[in-house]
Amino acid sequence: LPNLLFYGPPGTGKTSTILAAARELFGPELFRQRVLELNASDERGIQVIREKVKAFAQLTASGTRADGKVCPPFKIVILDEADSMTSAAQAALRRTMEKESKTTRFCLICNYISRIIEPLTSRCSKFRFKPLSDKIQQQRVLDVAEKEHVKISGEAVSYLVKVSEGDLRKAITFLQSATRLMGGKEITEKIVTEIAGVIPKEKIDGVILACKSFSFEKLEKVAKNLINEGYAVAQLVNQLHDIVVESEDFSDKQKSAIVEKLADADKCLADGADEYLQLISLCALVMQQFSQHN
Repeated sequence: LPNLLFYGPPGTGKTSTILAAARELFGPELFRQRVLELNASDERGIQVIREKVKAFAQLTASGTRADGKVCPPFKIVILDEADSMTSAAQAALRRTMEKESKTTRFCLICNYISRIIEPLTSRCSKFRFKPLSDKIQQQRVLDVAEKEHVKISGEAVSYLVKVSEGDLRKAITFLQSATRLMGGKEITEKIVTEIAGVIPKEKIDGVILACKSFSFEKLEKVAKNLINEGYAVAQLVNQLHDIVVESEDFSDKQKSAIVEKLADADKCLADGADEYLQLISLCALVMQQFSQHN
């Protein structure tokens, strides 16, 4: 087993993979002694890396298990969310990784590989975990629903998978929330929409129609209603992006103008701008693009 670096979006099974592998290697008894797992929420500054990790790495390990099976003569250090470690703490790992290579293997897990310093990435075998395919997610959600005796319609499962965007953890969390809300009744697509905070298609169609009406009063009214009903504008930006990109109504030039504006609005919202103003500004631009179209 080389030193490992798992990276990819959240909810794709990175931590589960290494924990499952470690349990397989060491068995339930030795697992606790042989695996040191440090998460982002644990203290992981340069001091801890120097003391705790080094001390753990220096212990030697035997190659037998209580149940007689052969087990590898090394230990595993799992550093979850390694991209939130400071560069200094990452740098402190470099020598430990090499010096203790006989007795210890490291597994770094992160979302963004670009935040891991080059010397560490070159010491590890890299594995990219991609967002899970809809088919795999669907299968898993159905398994969970069956084991937990949750009633869910086929459309709701497909929709659940769609809104979780390849993040299985998110899909399961939505499923849990929906089950609590329904209290044993069948989960429908409408319930999933409500829980995921997804803006229903008719609301988005309403916004687009208001833009096509060339009436600012109408636009203002639709925008106010959308915000008063508690929908997030950031969510609208995401959904509008998909609609615009796939739409036949706009020319390429208009698409590029609208998508650029979506990017601006997204950035402003992330910086804490006023949702209503961003929404009006965005819709005004879409309206302007429609008017040029005619």
